[in-house]
Amino acid sequence: MRKILAALLIGAAAAAGAGAAMAQDGPLRIEIDQGVIEPLPYAVPDFVPETPAASEYATQIARVIAADLSGTGLFREVPASAHISKVTGFDSPVKYADWKAVNAQALITGAVSVNGNQLTVRFRGHDVFAEKELGTGLQFNGTTDGWRRMAHKVADAVYSRITGESGYFDSRVVYVSESGPKNDRRKRLAVMDYDGANVQYLTNSASIVLAPRFSPTGDRVLYTSYESGFPQIHVLDVGQVQRKVLSSGDGTMSFAPRFAPDGRTIVYSQTQGGNTDLFSMDISTGAKSRLTSAPSIETAPSFSPDGSQIVFESDRSGSQQLYVMPAGGGEARRISFGEGRYGTPVWSPRGDMIAFTKQNKGRFHIGVMRTDGGEERLLTASFLDEGPTWAPNGRVIMFTRESQGSAGRALLYSVDITGRNLKPVKTPDGASDPAWSPLQN
Repeated sequence: MRKILAALLIGAAAAAGAGAAMAQDGPLRIEIDQGVIEPLPYAVPDFVPETPAASEYATQIARVIAADLSGTGLFREVPASAHISKVTGFDSPVKYADWKAVNAQALITGAVSVNGNQLTVRFRGHDVFAEKELGTGLQFNGTTDGWRRMAHKVADAVYSRITGESGYFDSRVVYVSESGPKNDRRKRLAVMDYDGANVQYLTNSASIVLAPRFSPTGDRVLYTSYESGFPQIHVLDVGQVQRKVLSSGDGTMSFAPRFAPDGRTIVYSQTQGGNTDLFSMDISTGAKSRLTSAPSIETAPSFSPDGSQIVFESDRSGSQQLYVMPAGGGEARRISFGEGRYGTPVWSPRGDMIAFTKQNKGRFHIGVMRTDGGEERLLTASFLDEGPTWAPNGRVIMFTRESQGSAGRALLYSVDITGRNLKPVKTPDGASDPAWSPLQN
């Protein structure tokens, strides 16, 4: 069992649940494993508007912060209806006794000011049990159009201080938006905030698109398009919504692309003469290199974070399994040995785990394993779960879940790597093939 030790910088007197330990003169330490963790109670009153134009943002920012934190399953908000104290000024003294009385062990206070279209958000975290502020206050500056990003940045900072891990809220997800009946499904690329807000469509629905993948800097997207009648790889600049074809143009089918960590190289599958192998390509020059030559189907490649290895799926053993090989090609070693078929492997940003899809006994699962294939753990089970993607901090996985029947449709779900906190991700229409971006700058 993989165990993650999170040192909570808020020294709260929490009743923590399984795997928790508490010290009166030190921080609470929660060992997050497959046991049940009692969420940490916290309060985030509406931020204080410091200018008249800031009033409309003060409440909204606090609500997004609360949604981010509570959505992790590690935090539980004390509702505003239970608050005894009211925060009327950013520098006003905190009445810790009032927050203790409602069992808030962490408190987040903040202020918002607006000057033209410029937005400033200040905030502080408070350790209610120790009756002290957590470090110094922080400030984020941006525009009013980006107020949700500001809220996500605050939530990331709070999450990081409390858990000791990096956050993932200020990130985006590119995916395939699906509409229409199942026998005439329309698909187009879309990008959204990690929580489903601010959806932007990147392509029309004139042709089938599949498997979008963000670049390491989050400014470009690779995907497979059937615009020409057969699959070809395209790269799209997200900001300018400009694209170009990266395929060889020799009539071969190319698909399942993914960026290398350096952003200059891609790895993908290409079918030639009835055989499907892995290739790499230099984006700037178009120079290609063949990585595999087995008489089998090799696809769904994914780089390790350091760019030295590739994990992929292959049926060279007679069934669909996972393999790891050097990034430049060479001998591959099999890492999946359980019952069933394995596919769509993705290396964790931390470098320590690989997520995958597993099909066994009529059910589909999202699972994780160590990079050597050890400690396999299935996180989900349904009629059809597939296509995992990692949050930037390697703590959460998003994937596609499709319901059964003629009226069934694909939706996005997320789950913690311990298998806890399974929940749907809101999208305007059906959705599939998610790919998480790195944290935004």
